[in-house]
Amino acid sequence: MADLLDRITIDPAIFGGKPIIRGRRLAVEHVLGMLAGGDDVETILAGYDWLEREDVLACVEYARRLVAHETVSPRFAPAA
Repeated sequence: MADLLDRITIDPAIFGGKPIIRGRRLAVEHVLGMLAGGDDVETILAGYDWLEREDVLACVEYARRLVAHETVSPRFAPAA
């Protein structure tokens, strides 16, 4: 997994320092948005000739690790 995360970089000169893929102008956030929107990995790869499957997996792993450290408060259901 550490190898995957090596694909995620931060450059203050690109997108204000948001996480990007391999120093390119493609934000992790954008790839996650495409996945959330229903695009599959093959569709995403077709849109970026330099992008590799492992890059997309790195985005998912990056997000997983961020969420693993997040505290989530459940909603309380109204009393019936």
